[in-house]
Amino acid sequence: MAPPPPNYEFQEWWNKERLKAHGFLSPSAPHSPLPATAAGYASFDSTAVEIGTPTTPADGGKFRGRSPRQLSWFLLLRLLGSALLLASLPSRLFGLLRTAARRISTLTHRPAPASRLYRLIRGFLVLAILLLVLELIAYFKGWHFNPPSYASSAEALEFIYANWLMIRVTYLAPPVQALANMCIVLFLVQSVDRLVLTLGCFYIRLRGLKPVALVEYGSAGDLEGANTINFDEYPMVLLQIPMCNEREVYQQSIAAVCIQDWPRERMLVQVLDDSDDVEVQRLINTEVQKWQQKGVHIIYRHRLIRTGYKAGNLKSAMNCDYVKDYEFVAIFDADFQPAPDFLRKTIPHFKGNDDVALVQARWSFVNKDENLLTRLQNINLSFHFEVEQQVNGIFINFFGFNGTAGVWRIKALEESGGWLERTTVEDMDIAVRAHLCGWKFVFLNDVKCLCELPESYEAYKKQQHRWHSGPMQLFRLCFFDILHAKVSLFKKANLIFLFFLLRKLILPFYSFTLFCIILPLSMFLPEAHLPAWVVCYVPGIMSVMSILPAPKSFPFIVPYLLFENTMSVTKFHAMISGLFKFGSSYEWIVTKKLGRSSEADLVAYIQKDPEPIVESSIHRSSSESGLTELNKLDVTKKAGKAKMNRLYRKELALAIILLIASVRSLLSAQGIHFYFLLFQGITFLAVGLDLIGEQVS
Repeated sequence: MAPPPPNYEFQEWWNKERLKAHGFLSPSAPHSPLPATAAGYASFDSTAVEIGTPTTPADGGKFRGRSPRQLSWFLLLRLLGSALLLASLPSRLFGLLRTAARRISTLTHRPAPASRLYRLIRGFLVLAILLLVLELIAYFKGWHFNPPSYASSAEALEFIYANWLMIRVTYLAPPVQALANMCIVLFLVQSVDRLVLTLGCFYIRLRGLKPVALVEYGSAGDLEGANTINFDEYPMVLLQIPMCNEREVYQQSIAAVCIQDWPRERMLVQVLDDSDDVEVQRLINTEVQKWQQKGVHIIYRHRLIRTGYKAGNLKSAMNCDYVKDYEFVAIFDADFQPAPDFLRKTIPHFKGNDDVALVQARWSFVNKDENLLTRLQNINLSFHFEVEQQVNGIFINFFGFNGTAGVWRIKALEESGGWLERTTVEDMDIAVRAHLCGWKFVFLNDVKCLCELPESYEAYKKQQHRWHSGPMQLFRLCFFDILHAKVSLFKKANLIFLFFLLRKLILPFYSFTLFCIILPLSMFLPEAHLPAWVVCYVPGIMSVMSILPAPKSFPFIVPYLLFENTMSVTKFHAMISGLFKFGSSYEWIVTKKLGRSSEADLVAYIQKDPEPIVESSIHRSSSESGLTELNKLDVTKKAGKAKMNRLYRKELALAIILLIASVRSLLSAQGIHFYFLLFQGITFLAVGLDLIGEQVS
């Protein structure tokens, strides 16, 4: 009997799997036929790996099932990969510990004054250590199995432990259990709210609901035929780019706005620069002049007195006399890069809808896969836009303005009182006031605007502090305005109970109190018990729902759950600071951008085409002097102050508390509680040592 024909398909697959196992081929490499060598064998050199296999014959397109031998080799390769991964874990753990030790030994910055919350956590830490010592003594003496009597205690330690048992049963456990029950109720209410939002999103997907524009504007190709287009049909649009010391991203931001598919006679770009760095001011002004020479209507505005932060900047720009000639204003933060058709996709939703004040686009992120921190942020923001913003926009025509990537009707801004400087969330402030005036909002989930996520934990922490302290400031200021507003009772209830209390106050309160305070405390007070479904199962279900809008992030579901509990400390502290005006709740710190795409794109453009031709893409935003300015930028960066990773005391203190509680849980053989406390404590430790996100020296 003739031997079976050779299986060239398996040979190609086998060669690629062998390369992956030895690290020569990326697992994400495209599955295309590999180039053949003359000898038909693998040839290795210092720069490339080339494997030759005979070309698949013409009849090779027929389906060929894999034999048991092939499957055995496949499983063997997978087993080898798993073994290599497990073998590398000790070295990775050692490297992590060495980094943590170096981080602690090289700490040179002076820590900030201790906050009230940190002092409370520190006191809790001292108490946890004392209780753990007492419980260890009781464990080794067998008092767990035969508790000593209060009256018959002979030894001093036995007498102390007997008194402790009486105090915790009589005085401590009941209030802790009552607080735990209250937090569980709040937790369930917030979970139901998230479930309803998720079901609403599924309903929108199922029915194909989305805002529909009544008109349509021509594309860039249509604009070239000036004889066939009536420019008067295009409304006058003002485009604003507020920025402050945005050295890394100013070029790409200005370029993205200037190349909009909109008649130049019907748009004006305002670059609102609040920079206090003279060199940055010069660079931005030079960039504006370049685009002016290309025929774009663009002006540069710089305030000498920077009051009111971003709200003051926008308010100053809207007071210009020429603003009365414009009907709409589009706002983009410095790291945002709208697509050329942004105006053509958003402006039509105003036509025929005179009660629409805002059209908000969704954010998408150029660096969402940069590190673990950006991946976790992408999960959070994907749920925010796809579920929260879209559902609220479709069913109640209201949501919080995201501060950027949105278009406002200028008449609505003026009737709502304009930009106010009373909070650090001026975007939410104007949205609430416009809603109380009867205006409607439209959210476009299919219109995306590129932007950048914070890559360092320090930048992300400062951003989250502002995002969670500002709403509480605003709630205090506008509570009575909501009660006295001439809107329906449903809108008032939605604003007070859902928009502010449930999603801005209750969420950080129960998350921090339940998982960072009550859970470790219940390990030392066994009479106050948290059921396993509160600790593990319901949070797991909520995490699955949160990750649905970003399905590629499912491998990060456990880190996401643990990290969200870790961030509850920052969010709780910010919420309390904003509600009671503690600390620096009114301080605005500009989120640090890295501009990873801008510099590489600029160099690629200059090397490819040094002549400033038409602005056909976002990378053509610089002229012949762009490379010189880029070199100056690199020199300035190198000469700047060296950045250092930080240590975060609240997170480190809570890490020790949770790890101590896990030891206490181990003594009581509480399985699910032990694992949760252990991994949550490790997560707090990693965050406290600044081992997540961008790593600097």
